[in-house]
Amino acid sequence: MGLYRDEGVVLRTIKLGETDRIVTLLAHRSGKVRAVAKGVRKPGSRFGARLEPTSHVAFQCYRGRELDVVTQVETIAAHRPLREHYGCLTHAVSMLEVVDQVAPEREPNPELYQMLVGALRTLAEQPSPIVSTAFFWKVLSLEGFQPLLDACARCADETGPFVAFDLGEGGVLCESCARTTGRRVDPAALAVIGDVVGGRLRHVLADPPPPAVLVEVERMAIRAVEYHCERRLRSAALL
Repeated sequence: MGLYRDEGVVLRTIKLGETDRIVTLLAHRSGKVRAVAKGVRKPGSRFGARLEPTSHVAFQCYRGRELDVVTQVETIAAHRPLREHYGCLTHAVSMLEVVDQVAPEREPNPELYQMLVGALRTLAEQPSPIVSTAFFWKVLSLEGFQPLLDACARCADETGPFVAFDLGEGGVLCESCARTTGRRVDPAALAVIGDVVGGRLRHVLADPPPPAVLVEVERMAIRAVEYHCERRLRSAALL
């Protein structure tokens, strides 16, 4: 019990009463935290504008039994470009929603935290839908669902070619196995997924794939996240 300080990214906010908000943050050391920010909807609030989704903040809270109480907030990165461009905002919100779904409350996950901070910074500096798409695939890999891309997920054949992707099997399928199940996939889309999962996002950003391939990779990522989370992404309709 008592006060604690941490750094975190605001995932979402909910109105509470006439002047307060419940703020959900992914914190570096504390994991996912839900806290009441009192009076932040009043005109002239000291830190209301700092507690907006996508904001990266240093904060102090008083630990409560169910909800903590925010007592101080300092901005580390406001990420204003994300909120000023509709396309960037929709992709940023989709990343926040995925994190909110996969992160349990009060369980530290420094790697997920660093991934989110880096993805928001990259999206603000280099607006591209491939950033959120890469983030989805990397979150799945972090959660233990890294796609199998270099061998058939059903028969283990490594020679290829691989022509389909099956969510239940967790990876690509060869021509023989794809005859009965799986969703046909452009090999170029599989190559992009391999790049982003393998940590080569900068390469993809520097030499982006054709729009049709990018759309296919994004749709596959959304389906994979929804399949493993067993829940629809509300923000997917905006992408």
